[in-house]
Amino acid sequence: MLDISTYKVAQVILMSRELDRAEGEVRAFIERLAEEEQASLVALMWIGRGSFGADEIEEAKATARDEATTPTADYLLGTPHLSDHLENGLDELGLSAQDDEDDLVRGG
Repeated sequence: MLDISTYKVAQVILMSRELDRAEGEVRAFIERLAEEEQASLVALMWIGRGSFGADEIEEAKATARDEATTPTADYLLGTPHLSDHLENGLDELGLSAQDDEDDLVRGG
């Protein structure tokens, strides 16, 4: 399973939708995540874009850790449609960040 909370994923999703004005914030947020959280975020994005299946989550996390050659924030922020891929990845895993997103938008 994921080693990052849906609340943190929701934060990345919301900030990446506003990348023009929030790039510094999302970059700093990702850089502050633990290594396992970063690997899960990359794996989730890969699942959401179809590079791995939901049943391959552990393999995707291991690949993210083992093949990381670029800082995670750089890699993720260079990915088109990042927020969509993260949401799709959550859907594939049977998870949702919608309540967390709503809470964040309301200022929670």
